[in-house]
Amino acid sequence: MMKNLKDILHFEEEKLRELLSLLDKQYKLIINKDIFGMEAVVEEIKLQNREVAEAEVERRKFLGNVSIGDYIKNSKNEDLDNCYRSIKKLLNEMVLQKDTNELLIRQQLGFTNKILNIINPKKDAATYNSYGNIRR
Repeated sequence: MMKNLKDILHFEEEKLRELLSLLDKQYKLIINKDIFGMEAVVEEIKLQNREVAEAEVERRKFLGNVSIGDYIKNSKNEDLDNCYRSIKKLLNEMVLQKDTNELLIRQQLGFTNKILNIINPKKDAATYNSYGNIRR
């Protein structure tokens, strides 16, 4: 029974590592401002997310209603514990990379919007409201 769970966890860890490498690839594309490459990597990330979800479903089928943390604590198996810790560390790295990518994209979109507003300003005449503030 332990052997099967180890195999499932190693498979899940492998899929998570592949997803992290795709997030790193996305980061490099964002930095290089390669929009078409970013569009292509989004599809790859979606496919990898599906594979990670399938691995997780397989793990949940194996464990049933038992939480993996509780199962590993009760099993007192060092290999399972190490694999579980490795997966948790990997997940934290992925969250950090995803947040970084998201922040960079938001910054670049904000910059692009400001440039567009400078190039093509609004043609509306500014009017004042009853408080003396400019209404836009």
